[in-house]
Amino acid sequence: KVVELLEDGSYYLPFDISITKNVAAILFTLILISWLFISIANKYKKNTSSAPTGMQNALEPFILFVRDDIARPAIGEKKYERFMPYLLSIFFFIFISNLMGLIPFPPFGANVTGNIAVTFVLALFTFIITTFVGNKYYWKHIFWPDGVPVWLKIPPIMPMVELIGVFTKPFVLMVRLFANIAAGHIIVLGFFSLIFIFGNMNVGTGYAVSVGSVAFAIFMTMLELLVAIIQALVFTLLSAIYFGM
Repeated sequence: KVVELLEDGSYYLPFDISITKNVAAILFTLILISWLFISIANKYKKNTSSAPTGMQNALEPFILFVRDDIARPAIGEKKYERFMPYLLSIFFFIFISNLMGLIPFPPFGANVTGNIAVTFVLALFTFIITTFVGNKYYWKHIFWPDGVPVWLKIPPIMPMVELIGVFTKPFVLMVRLFANIAAGHIIVLGFFSLIFIFGNMNVGTGYAVSVGSVAFAIFMTMLELLVAIIQALVFTLLSAIYFGM
């Protein structure tokens, strides 16, 4: 923390750079992902001909899925490999962060991808990569799209629409991930809040409501397990599609 001592003896905190719960969870996730991938890579180097075992066997289907069902079809057989490190990184970061957010014990329980600042940075990475790897055909399609009448190009009506689309694509990535993850946590919080709301009115009513609230909260948690991998898949898939475009 950057602290300033005032004349009256009090302290002023102009800029707080403390490690928050989300930051701690992100660091923990990054360490976990680094350990997983480094250990798996070393196993592949040592045992090139043997069948995968342990964690390597558990994660290989996900890695092959990202490669064969996301990167190759969306980007193309010749160019997909350069994007694989990024696609695998965001897939496992989002997936593991979502799973960790469902475990209500430290160092877990942080709503990482339900924080719009985090999803903004992830979408920004996709935007930067899409912008800098775009070739002349990509930019030509934006500023002089094919199959469009000239009167829609001059004045630049369609180029403006296409240019706006360059920024709305990562914006949609950011909002979709944030909204889906945050919504699930808010619903669970709402169910638990009902227990205390009705409990303040009447203790017996609070106990009665708690049964249904806990049951629905468990159901939503199971649903969020499905959402955890779906949102990781959607973010990775859309990023790959943007790269392929």
